[in-house]
Amino acid sequence: MTLQNLLQIGQLDEYETDAVQVLRMIEASGRCLADARETTITPETRLDAAYRAITQLCMVALWANGYRTSKNRPGHHQTMIQSLVHSVDLDKDQMVLLDAFRVKRNAIDYTGEDVDEGSVEACIEAAENLLHHVTEWLARNKPEFVSSAR
Repeated sequence: MTLQNLLQIGQLDEYETDAVQVLRMIEASGRCLADARETTITPETRLDAAYRAITQLCMVALWANGYRTSKNRPGHHQTMIQSLVHSVDLDKDQMVLLDAFRVKRNAIDYTGEDVDEGSVEACIEAAENLLHHVTEWLARNKPEFVSSAR
């Protein structure tokens, strides 16, 4: 399924962004990652911060392609993550890993499931890898969004 297909079925909406907004969100994802690395807070909060960085980077990936998730449809986190293979050419295995963190985070939020340190560290690493991938993809494919905007 392409981004255009997702638009046609109502999962995505067209969206126009600029370098300031993209850089602001990339910076926000970096702050979330810094929070996730803070070992004095609970594992649940750390995992949530790393996951938030993932979703912020997913938004950047969609924005850079002229889309955003639809506000009127459920499952927007799943759509954002699964669209990474089309928006920034993310490897499917990496996308599956990120989607597993979505499922884990939902279990934590809605069932109170415990979070182990290994999951926290893996989520942080996946978010860091996604940050690198998205920023590299932007530099190669959409340099207008990562040039000096401020």
